[in-house]
Amino acid sequence: MASPMFPLAVTTEMFWLDMPYLERVRRIADLGFQVEMWDWTTKDLPAVAALGATWSTMTGYIHGDLYDADGGKVMLETARQAVEASKVINCPRLVLHGAELDGSRNGLPFRPQQLTTGQMWLNAYRTLERLAQLGEDNGVVFCLENLNLCVDHMGTPFGKAEDTMALVGTLDRPGVRMMLDLYHAQIGEGNLIDLVRRAGKLIGEVQVADVPGRREPGTGEVNWPAVARALRDTGYTGVVGLEAMASGDPVDAMEAFRSAFSE
Repeated sequence: MASPMFPLAVTTEMFWLDMPYLERVRRIADLGFQVEMWDWTTKDLPAVAALGATWSTMTGYIHGDLYDADGGKVMLETARQAVEASKVINCPRLVLHGAELDGSRNGLPFRPQQLTTGQMWLNAYRTLERLAQLGEDNGVVFCLENLNLCVDHMGTPFGKAEDTMALVGTLDRPGVRMMLDLYHAQIGEGNLIDLVRRAGKLIGEVQVADVPGRREPGTGEVNWPAVARALRDTGYTGVVGLEAMASGDPVDAMEAFRSAFSE
């Protein structure tokens, strides 16, 4: 039987949404996957922790923006709250975005930006530097996620994988890495194999979904086994997370994901 090349995780907010949250976590863990969470502020974290699942990522802030100095202060303060929450469930990686996203508007930023200025880059670098220190002091890693700007997250600064790579690579601190989301990268940039090779040691975690449709691997245009081999060849040994909706039966979708990243 083929074995996964990497530890694999599944996002709770995209599977079995008609079930209570704890049951979703239990099902994903029982199938042998690590677990990922978006909004931890609405969850009963002690009850979640009692399930004994292995957690991979959760959102690393509540409010704030990287590109704005005042927004950076807010992001840092709420990131401190996220760090304390992560300790309850022993979650090692906390996800960041260039701007605070509004879940009620399908992930659009509260304050869309059409132009990213030099001052915005400087503000982002300074805030990430403080977040890196926070992560290093507490044994967690903040992961800056790339987002596509033409379908899902228009107006989000530093959305491109090239942008997150530039920020994380220039900072080069163990407390801040990339959340390399290959679904978003395929929509906005493509050339995924070259991208994973260049990102290399900057990657904190990888997330996947096929394009178009944001379904499990095998439903779209990406050659996931080839991407998986390229990722392995860089020396990456971290988690690959499925942040996708199931095209049919959720268990079948998870098994297709497992197969795509196995050898």
